[in-house]
Amino acid sequence: MSTLESILKETRSFSPSDDFRQKAIVSGMESYNTLCEQANQDYEAFWANLARELITWHKPFSRVLDDSAAPFFKWFDDGELNVSYNCLDRHLAQHGHSTAIIFEADDGKVSHVSYSELHRRVCLFANGLKSLNIGKGDRVIIYMPMGVEAVVAMQACARIGAIHSVVFGGFSAGAVRDRIADTAARLVITANEGLRGGKSVPLKATVDEALTLEGCDTVEHVVVYQRTNGGAHWQEGRDIWWHKLIEGQSEQCEPEWMNAEDPLFILYTSGSTGKPKGIQHSCGGYLLGATNSFRWVFDYKPGDVYWCTADVGWITGHSYICYGPLANAATQVIFEGIPTYPDAARFWRMIEQHKVSIFYTAPTAIRSLIKLGADLPKEYDLSSLRLLGTVGEPINPEAWMWYYETVGGSRCPIVDTWWQTETGSIQIAPLPGAVATKPGSCTLPLPGVIADIVDESGAPVEPGSGGFLVIKKPFPSLVRTIWNDPERFKKTYFPEEFNGQYYLAGDSAHRDENGYVWIMGRVDDVLNVSGHRLGTMEIESALVANPLVAEAAVVGKPHDVKGEAVVAFVVLKGARPTGEAAKKMAAELKNWVAHEIGKIAQPDDIRFGENLPKTRSGKIMRRLLRSIAKGEAITQDTSTLENPQILDQLAEPL
Repeated sequence: MSTLESILKETRSFSPSDDFRQKAIVSGMESYNTLCEQANQDYEAFWANLARELITWHKPFSRVLDDSAAPFFKWFDDGELNVSYNCLDRHLAQHGHSTAIIFEADDGKVSHVSYSELHRRVCLFANGLKSLNIGKGDRVIIYMPMGVEAVVAMQACARIGAIHSVVFGGFSAGAVRDRIADTAARLVITANEGLRGGKSVPLKATVDEALTLEGCDTVEHVVVYQRTNGGAHWQEGRDIWWHKLIEGQSEQCEPEWMNAEDPLFILYTSGSTGKPKGIQHSCGGYLLGATNSFRWVFDYKPGDVYWCTADVGWITGHSYICYGPLANAATQVIFEGIPTYPDAARFWRMIEQHKVSIFYTAPTAIRSLIKLGADLPKEYDLSSLRLLGTVGEPINPEAWMWYYETVGGSRCPIVDTWWQTETGSIQIAPLPGAVATKPGSCTLPLPGVIADIVDESGAPVEPGSGGFLVIKKPFPSLVRTIWNDPERFKKTYFPEEFNGQYYLAGDSAHRDENGYVWIMGRVDDVLNVSGHRLGTMEIESALVANPLVAEAAVVGKPHDVKGEAVVAFVVLKGARPTGEAAKKMAAELKNWVAHEIGKIAQPDDIRFGENLPKTRSGKIMRRLLRSIAKGEAITQDTSTLENPQILDQLAEPL
């Protein structure tokens, strides 16, 4: 890893405007450096002060960090709080009539929910859950469409101390079963159907199928929200309509006061192999991370309208829809549909209609929208925007520039955020009123985040050299353990190679001459080509820099001479080429990569598709591409794919 080579060179830099900087919560590099110095001088006091400032405690804490059982760290562990109280109750006096959620349904219908109304709905549903004898420590599976009710379900669980585990609404019955079985859940909350892109999604039917599988005998009840007029198979005694459950319930529900270290939720991350990992987050530390990072990174102020396009089934939807914004009394947009329905202008129309000022989305969505209409944003009034953000993967520089110029009008800072399900909150990102941005770099760690890039022995690498991205000190929102598997937790995240001292992110990265962090891809996405270790993300960025390319994914396949050969899967902005046209285009792109970053990174094989294999959340399933590149039969589960027919197309050699 210490010889991992950085081949991407990006020199453009964009400083925040004087006006943005002067009004920002963290204003200028001097303020940023002061915060970093405070954390360096007294790490525990730094976090304790933030915890007291940003969280309302039922019982104040006196202990800050307990590292006696490292890496099972504890934060604020003699304090008590309730996460739902911090998101709702404490805002009612001042912000009760303020809009908490602007919900736009798949069909375009819009509704507004105030903080008082959201509090009322959460209390009603929480009392309904209590009537089913669900309480502190019980595990609840949430398998819901995007909407206000998904947030209500999560907040209601937090209110009564139940541990929620949200399952993305595009996952299969097998995935639902795995999570029920691992958590020994007593309750499932779902909807009869969901709506996405004008199509219905059979959520209740999927739950019914899951409950016929082995390992689901702990489930006592299924609560069903009626989202559509469609019916649902019904099992008397087990299934309960949401609207029936809340009938006659009180509109007040006293929160369950939780120890700061009590679990708040379990969220599963699936790897390419092995059992999904149940990432367990605590009440106190997680809430602090989500609350503080939302305030700093998005520079949220009263009057802003914030929109994160993620689904609550992912960590982004937890931290930056359900918890972080609500803990800051923010007004946010929640969207049920997809960016391309009824057409590719949906996002831009919504920003204009709702006067969105802070927009947070994924590079995958950005690249798709470039392909479907690069000039469409210019047809809409996007002048309300003042800050843009990206999440989920590194953004290639050319997509960054389009986002900056075409969507943001060259006036909106872009916060390129690096974090993970395991970190719970953003760890590396430019604070927009302080840090100059560079296209493709997540820039600098947040104050209080002690990050480094190291080699296999744990020694820091020189600027420009690639290595393992690690975080050297525990932080409040860090994963506490893997549910029911503490040994796997230690082995995965605090490996013996680093003496169990550093949190290993699993990403490769390098620092430039300004100390900026550049994510080069997952460690397992590193290619070893003729002795050169290359990050896949940098080759992908070079391909997408070609004006004809909309999207690209790069994997490796075994090569007798080189060790590994580079295989690129490419989506063009125009029609998919075939025959001689495809061969000609492939040759052009190979030469392009050789010119951009060197012959060593030149793809041996290029395949063209109308799209890439993606989950319904937009994540590229690279393990399927690896199988295609090697000529292997696809044996992995493809039930979560949005477009399974693409696999046959990409398997066609030129």
